[in-house]
This record gives sequence, C-alpha cells and structure tokens, in this order.
Amino acid sequence: MDENGIILIDKPAGMTSFGVVARVRRVLTQQAGKKVKVGHTGTLDPFATGLMILVTGKECKNAGHYTKLDKVYEATFRLGETSTTGDPEGEVVAVSDRQPSLEEIKAALTKLTGEIEQRPPIFSAIKINGRRAYTLARNGEEVEIPLRNVTVYSLELLEYAYPEVKVRTHVSSGTYIRSLCVDLGEALGTGAYCTHLRRISISKWSVYDAKYLQEYGIEN
Repeated sequence: MDENGIILIDKPAGMTSFGVVARVRRVLTQQAGKKVKVGHTGTLDPFATGLMILVTGKECKNAGHYTKLDKVYEATFRLGETSTTGDPEGEVVAVSDRQPSLEEIKAALTKLTGEIEQRPPIFSAIKINGRRAYTLARNGEEVEIPLRNVTVYSLELLEYAYPEVKVRTHVSSGTYIRSLCVDLGEALGTGAYCTHLRRISISKWSVYDAKYLQEYGIEN
C-alpha cells in the first residue's frame, strides 16, 4: 500500500467506511513506523459493498477531487415494503402487495433519469449544524434535509421479478441510491427499500481493480 497516494478497496458488507479507513491507517502506520494520514473520498453505507478510494499521506489534500467524481452502482430494490433507513438496517414495514407491470417499472425509472431533485436520507453522513444526520436521527431528534439537485445519467433495468427490481445506474456525486429507491416506490405506489448496493466504479477507477482488505493482511 502506498503511504502517499490512493488505495482502491472493495469494501465488505457490514463494515462502516470509517472502519475501513481506521484499519488501513493502522496497518500503514505500523509499516511506516510513524503516523500515516488516511482519508476516504466518499462513504458507503454499512450494508453496501464495492469500490472505495482511500487517499493517504500527501494525497489527502486532493480528497475533494475524487469526491466530486461520477459513480456507477448496481442495486436491488424490494417493492411492497419500506424501511426507516431505506435499507435492511432499518425497521421494515409492509406497505402494498400490488405488483407493478414491467412497463410501469420502466416508465418510473425513466422519470427518475436526468437532472432531478432528491432528498437525501435522514440516516446519512450529511452534516447538519456540524452533526451527522444519522446521529440526530438515532437520538430521535427531528431531521430536515433540504432537497438537492443531482444528475442520474442512466438508470438501467437489469432484472424485474416481483418484488425485486435490479438496476445499474450512473450518477453524479451526491446522489443517494437509497433515495432513488424510495422515490421509485412512491412513484409506483408500492413503497420500496434498497436491499443490496454495490459501487462498481468511480470515474475511471473500477472495483475490479480494487483489493479486499484481507489481501493487504487486514482482518474484517
């Protein structure tokens, strides 16, 4: 691992992005015999997997450049139910047993493509008055996150077998796939939450060029 550059990690499910950073920082610091600065360039939800670009040492000053890059994800949305967090970690509630047609799915995905307004999830790492939104939400405090403009360059249907909708999407920085899922559920009148999420690429960097933590001798 480079102590002054970037490291491509394929994040496992069940680990926070900050957990990945802490493990890599510990190993690099041990190897260098001095404290090595390590940062991420965009978090992934704990349930999600896929590409993380970590910046180390002198490259940390360029973290903002990587954060602003477009991203590609593959995701599975489950119709008929909602989750308080938009993912499997929240409280799941059944909403509807209506089964939308394939044509309805395609039409709804088309409407969610292009420049859209999106409200990020309250369970997110966005800071509100210096505090993480998810911290406020977990404490039962009221969280109001304003709408933001994002671009969904493509939203491709990979497979539809009710209740699961599998998609591949290319989005601008700042786009929340969980919010896309919630918006799809609302458009269909069925409710939905994201059960699987994998980041495939960040600009020119691909998850297929990344390594698992174990390949660096780091335990999950």
